[in-house]
Amino acid sequence: MILVLSGTGDGRWLTCELTRLGYRVGVIVSSSYGEELATEDGAVMVARGLPVDRCDWLQKIKAQAVVDSRHPFARDNATELTCDCEKLGILYLAVGREETSVGPGGLVFPTYSMQEAAEKAAGLGKTIFLTTGSHGLEHFTALSQNHGIRLVVRVLPEHRVIKKCQDMNIKPKDIVAMQGPFSKQINKALFKMYRASVVVTKDSGQAGGTDTKIEAARSLKIPVVLVKRISTGGQELSRDEIMSIINVKLPPEQDWQR
Repeated sequence: MILVLSGTGDGRWLTCELTRLGYRVGVIVSSSYGEELATEDGAVMVARGLPVDRCDWLQKIKAQAVVDSRHPFARDNATELTCDCEKLGILYLAVGREETSVGPGGLVFPTYSMQEAAEKAAGLGKTIFLTTGSHGLEHFTALSQNHGIRLVVRVLPEHRVIKKCQDMNIKPKDIVAMQGPFSKQINKALFKMYRASVVVTKDSGQAGGTDTKIEAARSLKIPVVLVKRISTGGQELSRDEIMSIINVKLPPEQDWQR
């Protein structure tokens, strides 16, 4: 079995391609919506999150490869998972995303943590448009409550996510529940509609729509606080490279036999 850690468009693409080629694919997701999508994409096994006893579980499902296609900022346990796979003789492959090239034009302020991003944004404007989802939200809500800053959050339209925002006292009018990535035009319209004075985004690469957010904000002369990802040092590959490696090392016929 090929185990795909999903949660992004890359994960869905890999699941569909591997299934199409005849591989048995298991998918790890983080939401009920993700479960539905993985099933639609042909996964023979879908689970919500990795179990605590990863090694025993990976052996139980006879995983031959683990493909980590989670969001670049959601790989806290990647180092431990790599070690587990190495110990068990399981192929571990991670999907990479190129850093966003901000180019000329200024107005982009790189930071390296959500806490640093919140502090930087607070000094750039009184209406923060947060496009980083619900993770790390607490750093911004604290500023909002203590410094009179309006916080607008764009999050996934999932009940648990919206409830988290409400539980953190974010007003309904300041919750934008939409699933991206978005075009420059849509970003620009939303930034104007909510009168954003500063935009905060993670550097999720072109696949995550970081480039269109920056372009939209710059066109409106709005500064952007860009949260950069700190490299874990592991090798990251493109989707096509991963497919090639799996096809050579684990032909579909071999995967079906297990």
